[in-house]
Amino acid sequence: MSAEQDYDIQLDDKYGALSLIDIPAEIAAHEPWFNQTLTTVNDAVVRLGVIEGDFHWHKHDDQDEFFVVLEGQLLIDLEDRETVMLDPHQGYTVPKGVVHRTRAPERTAILMVEAAGVVPTGD
Repeated sequence: MSAEQDYDIQLDDKYGALSLIDIPAEIAAHEPWFNQTLTTVNDAVVRLGVIEGDFHWHKHDDQDEFFVVLEGQLLIDLEDRETVMLDPHQGYTVPKGVVHRTRAPERTAILMVEAAGVVPTGD
């Protein structure tokens, strides 16, 4: 999968504050490629991704991006650097301006934390 139009990205804040979020239920309810903003925390959003296959190469000029794996395995390819492999309960921050892409060799669920207003597909 490489065409941006194939990604199901929901930018609305689905739960907001003061709401219980059943993350396993959200994971079970969606198929790859799904990305939903779950809540906003100060000036950041927490997103759930259910992915499989390759995302496209991109970067965020002004925002860092944090990934944590809940289920499966996430590979983060970084331009001019070694690929980072994350297993469940491992996290990694990609700094602003770094060209990267995520890959999941199997159905994988991740949480992402990034600045509110970030364009998930890159700048």
